[in-house]
Amino acid sequence: MKKVAAYARVSTDKDDQVNSFESQIKYFNDYIKREEDWELVKIYSDEGLSGTQTTKRQGFNEMINDALAGKIDLIVTKEVSRFARNVLDSIKYTRKLKENGVSVRFVLDGIDTEQADAELRLTIMSALAQEESRKTSERVKWGQKRQMEKGVVFGRSLLGYKVENGKLYLVEEEAEIVRLIFHKYLVEGKGTHIIARELKEAGIEPYNPNGHKKFKNSWSNTVILRILRNEKYVGDLCQKKTFTQNYLDHKKRYNRGEEDMVYIKDHHPEIAIIDRTTWNETQQELQRRSPSAEQKSKHSNRYWASGKIFCGECGQSFIGRKKKTSSGYTKAWACSTHAHATGFRKTECNMSEWASDKSLKTCVLYALNLLIDDKDAILKEIKREILGIQTKAQNKPEHIESKINVLENKKVKLIDLRLAGEITSDELKVQKEHIDNEIDELKDRLNNNNTSGILHLNRIQAIFSEIEKILSFDYQNVDSVLGTVLEKIMVYEGHILKIYLKDIPFGFEIVYKSTGRLETYRTEILSCEII
Repeated sequence: MKKVAAYARVSTDKDDQVNSFESQIKYFNDYIKREEDWELVKIYSDEGLSGTQTTKRQGFNEMINDALAGKIDLIVTKEVSRFARNVLDSIKYTRKLKENGVSVRFVLDGIDTEQADAELRLTIMSALAQEESRKTSERVKWGQKRQMEKGVVFGRSLLGYKVENGKLYLVEEEAEIVRLIFHKYLVEGKGTHIIARELKEAGIEPYNPNGHKKFKNSWSNTVILRILRNEKYVGDLCQKKTFTQNYLDHKKRYNRGEEDMVYIKDHHPEIAIIDRTTWNETQQELQRRSPSAEQKSKHSNRYWASGKIFCGECGQSFIGRKKKTSSGYTKAWACSTHAHATGFRKTECNMSEWASDKSLKTCVLYALNLLIDDKDAILKEIKREILGIQTKAQNKPEHIESKINVLENKKVKLIDLRLAGEITSDELKVQKEHIDNEIDELKDRLNNNNTSGILHLNRIQAIFSEIEKILSFDYQNVDSVLGTVLEKIMVYEGHILKIYLKDIPFGFEIVYKSTGRLETYRTEILSCEII
């Protein structure tokens, strides 16, 4: 008995296509049952997916894997365009299957890969199917652009607006959140990181269209920036911000001038959430706070914490690695001692825990926010320590000044004694020179204390200034400047970090946990203590 499988696919989930899909299933059941020496293995299928790429077609990939595993002898499909509309994929998979003793029959096209001229005919049919896909893609894009020019809204709903049937509808309770964000940024002068944190602390939920999990708890500086730059809130409409460059892979890319955008001013002024004056001033403020080209080039964002992360167990530095996860690769850091250990090279370090790059940045930003929130009190305390107010009595500036005053008085008394004839001129000269040397030494000590204290205080104030810049300026890649203020991070088992900042005489011990992956990845701070 020949083990036979069938493959069916429709590219959309519209009613007529659903009927077509059901018809394909019925057709293949009947087709295979008519052959006495055929045994139906399974009918593999994909619904609502394009045929120009195979990576997302689960049914197709399952069928190929089963065939290569020896579970299938023959695959039956309706036509070449159902199997693949990509010439390379058609040839690649039919060749691979044939090498493993599996043939493919395209019923309506009359092609069977067991035939001698099958590959030539398959190449021609696949090329025709691919060209038809290209034409269809161009027609769809052309039609969409004409609709956009008429003001039809494409895309999904957003905070403050609901999109239905190509129209925007105001959601007033969400619009209040949008107005609050613009007010915090423009009127209160707060940075996007601080705004995101305050929204989280206030318990305000971010927009969660259709309950998609990836939007849950997603307040961040990037989300705030997108809201502040979204022209829909002032009543305008800009479309084609993204485009599909290649009809074969269907991947969306940001439009950076490759195609013309469609911009309609005053598209929906009657439901605009932000007035034009506020919008213009906000855009000017965004421009003002954006780092200059010089600032961007000043910092490297490739290894923001390189050489600054250390193992809490063995003390060795952490090294950057790409960690393989179930959803792909992600940036992470690992103890160099443990990472380099092999079966032949043992290590006493048991630090097997990886530190996610995203989590480290979140924790450092959390510490920076705490520091800025209590900046005045912290600076006051640091200043007290630096200027010696809490030091030993002999080092106090007022004590040194008192000694100088005493010596100056001694000089006056020596002069009085000379005038009275009680000491000679030579004795006066010797005593005065001795006192002047003591005074000079005390003044040097006083000046050194003040100078070093002021210099240290200036360095700390500069660090605070840099931190405020990070939290208020709108760096898309904030890690590009984090290295400026970070001294080191100690990593311990159990998601425990000790973070130290430059010239700050204390550190932060943070316990965190992380959940999700890729877009849904989140870091939650469980506790933070000053150490």
